[in-house]
Amino acid sequence: MAEKKKTSKEVEKMMAGKRRRFVRLAQGAELYSMGLSSFRNIAREANATYRIRKIVLVDLDQIDAYLETFREFND
Repeated sequence: MAEKKKTSKEVEKMMAGKRRRFVRLAQGAELYSMGLSSFRNIAREANATYRIRKIVLVDLDQIDAYLETFREFND
């Protein structure tokens, strides 16, 4: 039986109370509120992707560290 796609509310409920280290691309894009292509590009630039057979997982710890490099500080 085919499994239906999870909506963003279902993903948020699933993630409530616990932080996962690895997520799939679509889940990560929803968590960071960006498009799938943009998230995929950022994940590749951060060297945060892991291909396991036909599944691509993204390390959220590496994504967070990569995004911190773009932080702007106010003077």
